[in-house]
Amino acid sequence: MDKHEKDRKAHIQKLDNLTFQVLDDSKIAIIIFDTSIKNQVATSIAHIHVYDNPVIKTLHYAVNVTSTEAELSVIRCGINQATQLANINCIVVIMDLLHATKQIFDSSVHPYQIHLAIISRELREFFIRNQQNSIEFWECPSHNK
Repeated sequence: MDKHEKDRKAHIQKLDNLTFQVLDDSKIAIIIFDTSIKNQVATSIAHIHVYDNPVIKTLHYAVNVTSTEAELSVIRCGINQATQLANINCIVVIMDLLHATKQIFDSSVHPYQIHLAIISRELREFFIRNQQNSIEFWECPSHNK
């Protein structure tokens, strides 16, 4: 087994451990995103779980958008919904690609500034409620299921 494969398996093990921890803590919301584009139609889905219970499932369809735009839109929606949940002090975001997430926080990428502004406002309110609140982003490539 090569180093890349060992690193991938170690990352997946950490992700599994994190998921089990999240499912045992009622103050952590886990958001799982997936986006795909086929025939110029983007399908994005967000699953939000709290304490081993699915709380929100959101499905979006969009036509003639880039994969980054579709991912940013579903991330924005998921973060909005998770920050509104009562008694949540940690949000864990798991998604296929972190490329879109990096675009959110890069204020020099002008086409995505609307997403940056909205997500920043929602996270600011989340952190103002309790300075101990946190958010984590984890990558889980879709080929790892």
